[in-house]
Amino acid sequence: MDFIAPPFEVTFKALLFDMDGTIIDSTAAVVKHWHTIGKEIGVDPEVILQTSHGRRSIDMLKILSPEKANWEYVRHMEALLPRLHGSDAVEIPGARPLLDSLIASSARWTIVTSGTEPLVHGWLSVLNLPQPEHLVTAESVANGKPDPACYLLGLSKLGLAPADDGAQTLVLEDSPAGIRAGKAAGCRVLGLVTSHGADAVRDAGPDWVVRDLRSVSLVRVDEAAGTVTLRFADALAPVAANGGEST
Repeated sequence: MDFIAPPFEVTFKALLFDMDGTIIDSTAAVVKHWHTIGKEIGVDPEVILQTSHGRRSIDMLKILSPEKANWEYVRHMEALLPRLHGSDAVEIPGARPLLDSLIASSARWTIVTSGTEPLVHGWLSVLNLPQPEHLVTAESVANGKPDPACYLLGLSKLGLAPADDGAQTLVLEDSPAGIRAGKAAGCRVLGLVTSHGADAVRDAGPDWVVRDLRSVSLVRVDEAAGTVTLRFADALAPVAANGGEST
């Protein structure tokens, strides 16, 4: 697949970011984490890792170890992850500059993640990344991705109405489950090829596909309209041709 689409610009009212695979890459830490938890609950860690990305830990445990599927246990074990393995996580390329530009322009953005609140705050603190004013975490909704509830709640927290504003909101995601959740919430979705292959990301149905956030930059702010215009570069050509406005 070729990431060669000409640059194009699209305007949005808000951005909703997934966390792992979109803002940070904690793959190495998560592998160590699930090996520890797998031994603790008597489940082959490789079985967990095959299906864990983009899914809430509590949903995994409901299947693999129902007696551990409670928020007290999940929050505790996820709080330990950045404390024990903080040096194993890195930023997704381009994430910090994009977040900094959104904050500088007072744009509406938040994080919508399958991780718990202690996990999110732990990683953002370890990597010294900005903390959003609003946050949607695993504990916030009854059902995790690909259910759209998390992104619908994210819109609400930013003062947006799904029916009116969803199509003018950008979800940034790396997992097929998260991409489907964003689309089901009525949002536009940018798929990142950071944790899954390009085929898997494209087949989940995003509006555009890029390698990582180095392909995304803020170019204009309209304070009166409350919008930001983003420039996408080096997108996957067949997908971008269907959704972008070439410049």
